[in-house]
Amino acid sequence: MNRLVAITVIGVLALGVISISTFSDQFVDAGSRKKFHFTQTMQSSQDPGQGHENHQLSLILSPNEGTIYDGSVTFTSSEPVQLAVLHEISSQEARGQPTWSVDGKTIYGLSLIGEEKKSGSFEFTGAAIGLHSSNSKEFTSTVSVDGWIRGQPTEVIMQKIELEKEEPSLLLSRTNVPATIPMHKGIFEGKDILYIITDGSDKEYSDLLSEIQGWKVEHAPPLAKTPEQSLQQLYIFKNGVKGEGILGYQSEVFSSTPAQESKYSALSSLIEVTWKHGQKEIVFETEEEILEAKESQRIEFNETGIVLNTPQIVWPEGQMLVRSDSAISDDTPYGGGQITEINSEEMTVTFVAHRGWGPDGRTVYYIVTDATPSGPAQTMGVVSSPSSSNLIASSAAVDLFQFKNGIKGSGPLGFQAGIASAALGDKNYSPMWRIYLVEWNDGDSAKVLETKSDIDSFRNDDMISVSLARPTNSDHIVNCPFIDPFQ
Repeated sequence: MNRLVAITVIGVLALGVISISTFSDQFVDAGSRKKFHFTQTMQSSQDPGQGHENHQLSLILSPNEGTIYDGSVTFTSSEPVQLAVLHEISSQEARGQPTWSVDGKTIYGLSLIGEEKKSGSFEFTGAAIGLHSSNSKEFTSTVSVDGWIRGQPTEVIMQKIELEKEEPSLLLSRTNVPATIPMHKGIFEGKDILYIITDGSDKEYSDLLSEIQGWKVEHAPPLAKTPEQSLQQLYIFKNGVKGEGILGYQSEVFSSTPAQESKYSALSSLIEVTWKHGQKEIVFETEEEILEAKESQRIEFNETGIVLNTPQIVWPEGQMLVRSDSAISDDTPYGGGQITEINSEEMTVTFVAHRGWGPDGRTVYYIVTDATPSGPAQTMGVVSSPSSSNLIASSAAVDLFQFKNGIKGSGPLGFQAGIASAALGDKNYSPMWRIYLVEWNDGDSAKVLETKSDIDSFRNDDMISVSLARPTNSDHIVNCPFIDPFQ
């Protein structure tokens, strides 16, 4: 049973079901200026703002059309937060500035003040005030506020209403489990890279890599259709200097890392390199050295046409985000990082594997390694890969359906788990997912959907709407390799 405390603002903006402070009994009437002061402890909830679905928000002072709050606030919080201030603007005035909106129609300018921290004190002026966290972990905060509300909003009547509502939920077991994957050492510009291999477009080569690394490389035929602009080059050596490479020779050489964000792709075009007889064999450290050696005919290439999914975990300028809490449970938040441990001694990395449904209702598990655009990538705590946007209209990507309302559950938006249009072993399986959002037209009629045909049926009956996800009006592709975490 969830107890939701809301403020009803008649004739003004309705924010929906989020926990907000009430201070109507602290008003002191002073004409067009009203004094308020209060201290209150609050629990955060999912930020209802578009693009903030994986964030948390505690709204201290709610928006009222035609009013401005100014004053000071002091807070303490269980998690690091920022002060969020909303400013009343029209949609025409947005013009590229950070904004916040529940419905895409009523828009506010958004100021996030200071670094995220667990306590602080600020002066403020704005149309609404709250505490905001960029991760999905709920927080408890206590605030003391002293200030004025200025202006005369249209028929502002505030009442404290207590609502009790039983919210239907779907509680899957083993929603999040650890998946430990072997890493390999690569080279970029003479420096080490640690990376994993999860999928390959060629079955024979995928089986060979599976045997070598002792962990299943999945066959993903659609990767062969990856546009060239979404690929980087991966040089694998078939002879030469003995070393830590996949085939027992020198380490693989990459043409980019996540530090070259506009160029980086986890999808690699496999080029086999062979030294010609009689040549002095050396260890190549850069792509330029390899190309020069080929030009001088010391080596030869086999441009295999094979595409491998090779997400980089550690690179010279950084690494993927490691979660602050390494414990994995059914309640582990979706955002805030996808890795719990990088073990460079054992050469393994442990991901959080998320549970979902395949097209026929069977259980699938997947990890998340990179995404575009950068906003969702940052929220999930993964690498930003803008070149993946070229896959939006490509058959190299497959559809994945996530739910934005309906039955509460373990999906990334807080509702039921998602449904994929392909699963491991399917000829159309790919780790690159084009995200669609499923929305119930009447939330009270929501049911648990388990298969792709369920989605098609309810869509045909006009019970749900399905739309292509476009956060920040950008193409949205997520690299979510499906895996068997129990192998």
